[in-house]
Amino acid sequence: MRKKLAQILVVDDQEEILFSAKMILKKHFETIFTTNSPKKIISILNENDINVVLLDMNYRIGFEDGREGIHWLKEIKTLSPQTVVILMTAFGKIETAVEGIKIGAFDYVLKPWNNEKLLEVIDKALIESRKNSKKTALEKAEKAEKKYFVGTSAKIKQAYSMAEKVARTDANVLILGENGTGKYVFAEFIHQHSERKNQPFIHVDLGSLSDNLFESELFGYAKGAFTDAKIDTPGRFENALNGTIFLDEIGNIPLHLQAKLLHVLQTKTVTRLGESKPRPLNVRVIAATNSDIKTEVKNKTFREDLLYRINTMEINLPSLRERKDDIVPMANFILEQIAEKYNQENWRFEENAASYLEKYPWKGNVREMENKIERALILAENNTISVIDLDILDFEEIQENDENPLSEMEKGAIEKALFKYNGNISKTAEELGLSRAALYRRIEKYDLKN
Repeated sequence: MRKKLAQILVVDDQEEILFSAKMILKKHFETIFTTNSPKKIISILNENDINVVLLDMNYRIGFEDGREGIHWLKEIKTLSPQTVVILMTAFGKIETAVEGIKIGAFDYVLKPWNNEKLLEVIDKALIESRKNSKKTALEKAEKAEKKYFVGTSAKIKQAYSMAEKVARTDANVLILGENGTGKYVFAEFIHQHSERKNQPFIHVDLGSLSDNLFESELFGYAKGAFTDAKIDTPGRFENALNGTIFLDEIGNIPLHLQAKLLHVLQTKTVTRLGESKPRPLNVRVIAATNSDIKTEVKNKTFREDLLYRINTMEINLPSLRERKDDIVPMANFILEQIAEKYNQENWRFEENAASYLEKYPWKGNVREMENKIERALILAENNTISVIDLDILDFEEIQENDENPLSEMEKGAIEKALFKYNGNISKTAEELGLSRAALYRRIEKYDLKN
């Protein structure tokens, strides 16, 4: 009998269940993975194209409410939407399995199972998995086209041109730029345009890792390496095997840990805590920082040899202040993306918003713009976003000058807010982001007294 081309993962804490499932399934399907720990699901999904997961719902003695199974079901659906999940449960726990189906499980089987019934359910799940794979591939292609806004400014076009060229190689890349300039999006762009695009893209925020978690998170650990090390666990580098690891905020790594990272990059191996044998790594490294990394090298707070290792290609991302012509088109692009996220259509900015968008300082760059537009879309009415909705009336940035072209817009915004709150100074000031005193000064300046 010819085996069906499929990769199936069985997750259960009972070894006899795993053995029994593997004996049955390996006769009918090409590749069978088993694990007694749900914590290994992520690494297995990252390293393999799993079609179907048979997922037990309980893993700890005394905790038999199925909540763990529900948790891992959600993790699988988030990490690998095309993978189909079949829940395994005892007869008395069917209610939780039904809850699982409502949130994305394909079906459930009762333990002990009937072999014919099990194979029948898996066959149906494989058909669903193939449908999901086609749909996911199409969605990825559509999202890839919509995801990246380039713009027309010379600096950003140059950056994207360099990214496309370096994406075709395996060179390490260092992305420099202020907070919020889109370093994560840029790293993902490089990965998606590389030959590794179908492999994992693992993001590590180094700025959020404490010193004592640095090695275990990045390099993994063996069972018993420290008090809470209950099972062998791969680190982020291993999770990124054959793909790309994005080391964000690399300038925040303390000097004493930089040598450990340098060793991994130089040797292209990783050694888990508690082990002595290094594991080979095939990983593309992209790093990013908002700090002046070369000044840090001069000040001896960042290793020069590590800098050379991570910046085979260095790409600088411009701030929004350096690409003013892109601000309004980018705002429209972001508005469209956020409206789509909330399943809404036909959103627009008020006519006078364009001037404010261009004049606003955008100290937080693209990230700040995304936050303000999302907040505005939630608060606005009639599918139209005003300057007040955007909360970009940053008047303290505007000189007190009657010749300022924003004076009339400022006056209009204050009039609108006063009208909205029936002249209530406290609410108007709060809406405009001003102190009461600052609002009173502007009311006097524009002769808006009642």
